[in-house]
Amino acid sequence: MPLKNTDPCPCGRTQATPGKGARAAALPYANCCGRYLDHWDDAPAPDAESLMRSRYTAFVLEHGDYLQATWHASTRPAALDFEPGTKWLGLEVRSHRATSDDRAVVEFVARYRVGGRAVRLHETSRFVCEQGRWFYVDGDSS
Repeated sequence: MPLKNTDPCPCGRTQATPGKGARAAALPYANCCGRYLDHWDDAPAPDAESLMRSRYTAFVLEHGDYLQATWHASTRPAALDFEPGTKWLGLEVRSHRATSDDRAVVEFVARYRVGGRAVRLHETSRFVCEQGRWFYVDGDSS
């Protein structure tokens, strides 16, 4: 499912809008994950949270090439399969923190529906930065 650059980004990242009592507005795809997915060679994600969000968006859009490129070589699978009929419903980033200058963890909950069944993926993911690029290493699910 292609997105227009002006569509809200699937990762759900928002920016505050000016004005008292104003609600946060969803960032458009082009200003959020699109800048990383569409320009991986020139614009890598600047931190582990941005990479995690862009990887969620890549799952939504079934961009296997981006997922493979951002998966650390030590744990990268040889191939990715997408479950037919999966509908991604939302992402909640619960926490993100650096554990050293080149390592970080991000805890998130991703919700999706497949085969009429709702699924909730709660994971604490580990990331590493090598030569200025962040990579997903692995995660613990609960």
